Amino acid sequence: MYDIFEQLLQKYGITSYKVSQGAGVTQTALSNWKVGRSTPSTKTLQKIADFFGVTVDYLMTGQENEKKESELTKRDERDIEKQLNAFREQLMTQEGLMFDGDPATPEAIESIVSAMQIGMEMAKKRNKEKYTPKKYKKD
Repeated sequence: MYDIFEQLLQKYGITSYKVSQGAGVTQTALSNWKVGRSTPSTKTLQKIADFFGVTVDYLMTGQENEKKESELTKRDERDIEKQLNAFREQLMTQEGLMFDGDPATPEAIESIVSAMQIGMEMAKKRNKEKYTPKKYKKD
């Protein structure tokens, strides 16, 4: 299994230190894995697989049939939610806000916020694919 990890490191031209920092895995865990003292837990394998944009199956076997599509992380979801809450608060406190010629109702504001959420999620995914292609695209 570690040899597949090393292949991914070489393929993307990064060090195990960068993986440990980016995936939230300790250097000790990676070192123990390298020398055969231990094997990573399923949770750790998932973090490493997510970092490289591959499945745990690929990390373990080196074989994968489907390309992993970019997904939003918990952090991405929190960031979007924080931005939407701020926007919702702004809309709710506006006086004289009109929607389609009538005063904006809370339902109308929620509909605007929902549309923005969909747009923000799509933009975040598209940006992940565009600006981090090595993580999400196969050669």
